[in-house]
Formats: sequence, structure tokens, C-alpha cells
Amino acid sequence: MKALTRATAAATALAALLALTACSSKAENNDEGAEGAKGAGGVKTGDGVTAETIDLGVLTDMTGVYATLGKSVTQAQQLYVDQTNAGGGICGRKLKLTVRDHGYDPQRAVAAYTELEPKVLGFAQFIGSPFVAAVEQRVDGNKGLVLPQAWSANLLGSPYVRVVGSTYDLETINAIDFLMKEKGLKKGDKLGHVYFEGDYGENALKGSRHMAEEAGLTVVEQKIKPTDNDMTAQVSALKKAGVKAVVISAGPRQAASLVGVAAAGSFDVPVIGNNSAFAPQLLATQSGPALMKNYYVASPTLPIGADTAAAKKLVADYKKAHPEDSLDNGVVAGWTAASVFGEALKKACEDKDLTREGVGKALLTIDDFDAGFGVPQDFTDPKAPSSKESVILQPDKKATGGMKVVRRPGASEVAQDFSPSGV
Repeated sequence: MKALTRATAAATALAALLALTACSSKAENNDEGAEGAKGAGGVKTGDGVTAETIDLGVLTDMTGVYATLGKSVTQAQQLYVDQTNAGGGICGRKLKLTVRDHGYDPQRAVAAYTELEPKVLGFAQFIGSPFVAAVEQRVDGNKGLVLPQAWSANLLGSPYVRVVGSTYDLETINAIDFLMKEKGLKKGDKLGHVYFEGDYGENALKGSRHMAEEAGLTVVEQKIKPTDNDMTAQVSALKKAGVKAVVISAGPRQAASLVGVAAAGSFDVPVIGNNSAFAPQLLATQSGPALMKNYYVASPTLPIGADTAAAKKLVADYKKAHPEDSLDNGVVAGWTAASVFGEALKKACEDKDLTREGVGKALLTIDDFDAGFGVPQDFTDPKAPSSKESVILQPDKKATGGMKVVRRPGASEVAQDFSPSGV
């Protein structure tokens, strides 16, 4: 996900400043002899694991720019934990989530990581790719698995920070492939790209530039900040440039403004966003009709309203647990990440090694895992995302979760041949 370049720098600086504290805490923890200790059944255990519990950290955004996403992801992960514990837990132990809200603030995010890292086995959620990047070296040192709710290719390469699904550059390539094959974009056309400055938007832009080179397109770039909510100037510039379609790598507010302003100005071109550039609550706004007509979203999985047994069960269970909350694809993302972590724990248990290293090694053996949303995940190569596939969705107020499938999971030929830019 996304933040200003200055936020990334601040997070990196703070990470370095706090590293001494983290190392000190870690040393004290290791002095207690927890790492490598053997518990019941001869299972090796370490940080975050006792004879009764497995403690996982959650670093989320409940009050910032991605509050809606953070809430859905966290509640879905808690649902997974509750259901797993009701079934007896994993390796004879109950799962526990320890949650911290960083409000999408870099200092709070890194401070929360520093606080929780010595106490948990790993992190089932960490929202904000710049914040994850700020602590990645420390993650590699302490070996506590992190499954970020972020899809930047810059996070690839670590055996302990594992992106679940296609990265933003790949996702953007697949999105443009859809525009060319099904929405009339063709060789020689101009393609607009509105993007957040920082990790998220710039990684997506690399995908646009690569696809443009391969397909003979010209990219008209419009860089914005996360605080820019009115896209009038951007729409005016893109219309003047004569673009035939637009990619937006920003947040839901920016996407709604872009599509709404374009419709009001008779700028009738298809717009497609990356996976975090939509929230179903937008369908109740004045931009709703325009979103349902001209807006599409590239997603790493089928939506929450998918016609699969797993999706239908998750919808029913989530509604029962949270009857007042709306369904969105954050529920799918949270459930999938928790399921991946759970699968790694089960394999680590079989190997009788619930240490951080043991769980990391276990994840490397998972090569075809599907949590029930149509896209198998392969975690055997830390230098690659777990998938290159994308699903193309369209807003639809009649669909469960506000999104319907318009193109099934798949990777374009260009995406299949593309190596993500973080590698």
C-alpha cells in the first residue's frame, strides 16, 4: 500500500533508531532460553509460542486512510482464529491475535512492530508497504514471518516477508490487458495513469510503463498525494491529452472522484483501479452510477460474493459475527492471509518445529494453496509473488460485497513473462 516518499523515509529512519531497542529486547528474550525449547510431543517452540497458545501480531489501520480495509481484514482474521480454536486449535494450541492500530502513521507503525516483535511468533497482517519495508531488515534478522496487506514488488526477496497474491506491477499489466482485449484500448492509444507518489503507486506505474512498451501505448502520468481527494485537475489534464482509458493506483476516495468527475464532464472512458482502489460504500454516493458503468478493479482473488462454497460459508459466518458491518474484499484478503499462516503452522507442527525458522521453512513447502477464492498460491520462491494472476471485477450494488466478476482469474502473456521489479 501507500504513503508519501517522506513517510517512507521517516519510517526507515525510525526503524534504524529503534533497532537498538529491538535487539536489546530480543537478546533478553533469548537469554530466557525460549528459542528452541521442546514442549509437548517433542515440538520445538520459541517466541510467541507456549504449551497453550500461539500468539500472532496484527499491525493494522483502524483510524487512518485505510480504516475500512483494516477493520475488515482484522475481523476476518479474528473469525479464522475463533473457528480454528473452536476446532481444537493448531498443534494442540489456541491461536491468539494481538492487535495494534497504527492509523497509517509511520512512527506508530514501526513503534508497534518494535513493541510486539519479541512477544509474537509472527504477523498475520501488516498494513502499509512502506512501513513493512522500514523493518524488513529486522524481520530477516529475527525471522518472524510477516504477511503484509501490501502488494509492492519492493517487498519481494525476503523469506520472511511474503506477499500474498500478485504484486502491483503485475496486477497493472493484467488490468491493461483487460482494457485492450475487452474495452477498446489499442496500439497507438494514450493511456492515463493516476497514481499515489510512493511505493504503491510507483510500483503500479512500472507495470503501466512495461505494458505500454510491449503493446505500443503511450502513458500519460498524473502523480497525486494521498491527501488529494478532488481529481478535477487530473481529469481535465487526461481529457485534454486525449487518453482512451485510465488506470488509477490510489485509494477509494480518489477513484470515486476521478470516475464521478469524468462522468460529469462527458469524459466517457473506462477506468480500472488496483485492488485497494475501491470500497463498496462508494456505491451509495453520487458517484455510484458512474462507478457501475465505467469502473473496474483488478483483484488478486475472486470477490467475497464469489460463487464458491468457501465464499458462501465465509459470507454467512462473517454476517453472523458482524451483522452490522458491510462485506468487502478486505474480508477475503484477511481470511486468505490468516489461512496461509495457519497452513504454515500446521506443516510446521508436522515437522515438530514451531520456532520462527520452522514456520518460515514450512511456508516454503506450500506450492498450491487456495483458501477458496479461485487463485492458487505458491510460496516456494521468496523472490516471486505467490501468484501472477488477477481477477477483473466491476462494481455492482446488487452483488454481495458490491463487486461482480467480469473476467475470471488469469495472467496475461505479458505478465507471465514479466519479472516483478523488486527482484
